Amino acid sequence: MSDRSLRGMRLGAQSMETESGVEPAPRQNVDYVCEDGEKITVTFAEDADIPATWSSAAGKVGVLAEGEAPAAEPDKPVRTHWDMLLERRSEEELEEILNDRLKILRSKRGEKV
Repeated sequence: MSDRSLRGMRLGAQSMETESGVEPAPRQNVDYVCEDGEKITVTFAEDADIPATWSSAAGKVGVLAEGEAPAAEPDKPVRTHWDMLLERRSEEELEEILNDRLKILRSKRGEKV
């Protein structure tokens, strides 16, 4: 009884249960290969969905060793502020708004309109 006492134990930090009779969940090791040939081995649960790519701690991206590389996603075209503005207003409307704002600005400066 004295060998199982809690005296001097940190509560919550250590378990008093033994690991005898405990069977870990089934696992599988999956290999990924980077462009430079570096091999990354990742352990997954046996029933887990395996991703096609994996990023290493060094920031390299590896592709499944047994599979093929996934198709590259097409790049989205860059939308500028001008493009987004033209989605909301026509150029004629923008020209009219500009002229109105210039009139207001010039009248505040005391210039003739």
